[in-house]
Formats: sequence, structure tokens, C-alpha cells
Amino acid sequence: MSTAVVVEAPGRHRLVPHTPREPGPGEALVAVHAVGICGSDREVYQGNRPEGYVRYPLTPGHEWSGTVSKVGPGVPAGLVGRKVVGEGFRNCQVCDRCHAGETTLCTDGYEETGFTQPGAMAGTLTLPARLLHVLPDDADLTAAALLEPAACIAAAALKARALPGERVAVVGTGTLGMFAVQFLKALSPVELLVVGTGRDREALSRSYGASDFRTKDQQLPDDIDVVIETAGSASAARTAASLLRRGGRLVLTGIPAPGAEGLDPTDLVVRQLEVHTVFGAPPDAWAHTVRVFGAGLLDPLPLVTHELPLTEFPQAIELVGAGDPKVGKVLLRP
Repeated sequence: MSTAVVVEAPGRHRLVPHTPREPGPGEALVAVHAVGICGSDREVYQGNRPEGYVRYPLTPGHEWSGTVSKVGPGVPAGLVGRKVVGEGFRNCQVCDRCHAGETTLCTDGYEETGFTQPGAMAGTLTLPARLLHVLPDDADLTAAALLEPAACIAAAALKARALPGERVAVVGTGTLGMFAVQFLKALSPVELLVVGTGRDREALSRSYGASDFRTKDQQLPDDIDVVIETAGSASAARTAASLLRRGGRLVLTGIPAPGAEGLDPTDLVVRQLEVHTVFGAPPDAWAHTVRVFGAGLLDPLPLVTHELPLTEFPQAIELVGAGDPKVGKVLLRP
């Protein structure tokens, strides 16, 4: 029998025996290979995730990869044995936003794997099969465990509509920032600038295709065509907007703490900036991510610095929040 993490309430967790839930109609049972830890998992554990976006007691885990071991009625039997990743948002499929493909805006309310529904910090995960995305047979499942954050950045890249030959930039050097560099590099920009708070990710940024790297206290350009912001710090949105040329395009993905510096509406109007935001990833972004990953244009493995057993959940949470520049992506292995 395997083990599952259960966060009973903020600051309280326990390890419990895990029994797989049999898949019902339209569902699949996945054997979890690896599950990633991100800042939102730390929020769940600490109790500072916004009201309505978590439901205790809870098994966390929204970044994961695995192999389908069983399917329920109505699901193609050919899925069994396939390597997969899966969308987190449990959309209703019938509202106007879902029909438009904007499933992260489902009007039936917020439900997401690992936050309001059982997540992947367990031996298995049972979920609607329609949320699965099948990977190539030779896919590295450890690398694939990072495709959920990659899909969020794919959503940003699709909204940014960067064209070959444009000047592009990424603000933030965490996991999301490094995926943004890779997605933008694949579009053949003439310049790809990365802006960080320190230089610890400069070498990695350049290995992923950045042509320039600067810290936010250095002189920065103001003629960039497209900027993707991933930092989520108090000043990141303003820094990102300041990089843009008149009429430039900005996509915000970071969620700062209350009290962050807002964008100046006069500046937005006068410079005619185009601003988009991303929260989660709809199906088209997931499909794009899996295609790009399968084509070898995404390399998540250099982002992984720690792999721990599921029993070391508290240590993993502590690592993620330590602020150590040597800590990248932390994975748990059920």
C-alpha cells in the first residue's frame, strides 16, 4: 500500500495509507511518477491561499506526471499504459467560457486538482480522462512533471503573439521565467532579454537562448516589442511595462502580495500598451506545451535541483520557501 500527504488544516499535515480510487465513468486512474512543489503548495500548507481557492482537508499536488493504469467506462482502453500529464482546472464544459475554450474562466466556479480536489501527492490520482494529455512513449516522466508550469507560460506566449524578428523580454528568473525564455526563443526573436534580481540564473538563461541578461537595477531598454512577466514581485509589473515600446504587448503571470505597485493607467493609455494576464492554462496551451516538449524544444530537467520521497513533504515545502538561489524545482517521488 502506498502513502498520501494530507494537509488537514494550515500548518498541519499527516502521511496516510493510500488506496487508489477506482475510476468511474469517464475517469482514468494514473500511477503518479513525480509531483512538483510550487509557491501555491506552500500557500496551501501555510494557510495564506486566498479564500475560495483551497478546501481542507486536502491532498495537494497539481504539477505531476504519470502512467495510466486503469480507465473507467466510456474511456478508450488504449489509454492504459500511456504516459500522461493532466490539466488541473475541473471545468464544467457547458458554460459559454468553456465552450469558447477558456476553461480557466469557467463560470461554474473554481475547482482545481491539488487545491479543491485531491491532488497527486499520493501513489495514484483518479481524474476525468478528458483532462489528460498523452506524451510520447519515450518521454522522460521526471521532466514531464514540470509541464504544468510550462503550460501556464505557453498560455502567456500564445497571448503575447510574438513574431520572428521581434525584440522580446522576460521579467523573472524562476521556473516560469525559464520556460518563458524557451517558448520565446522558439519564435526566433532578434533579441531576448532576461531581467532578474540577481545574476544566479544568468548562465541558465543564456543556455536557454537569452541574448542579454540584466538585473533590475541596471539600465534597461524601453523599446521591447513583447514582455512576459513571471516574477510576481511588488514592482515586477511596472518594471515589465517600462521595457515596452509604444504599442508593445505585455503578459502578466505573477501574483504579487497585496499592496504591489499597480500599472499606471495614464501610461497604458498614452503609450497604447496591450496588457494580458494568465491564471492557469486552458486546453490549447496544454496541447501546445506537449507538442513543443515532444519536439525537444523544452528542456525542463536543468530546472530540477531536488528529488525527495513523498515522506519528506515538510522538508520540500521548507526548501521551496527558503529563498536559496541554489534551490530550483523540487520534486516529490511517491
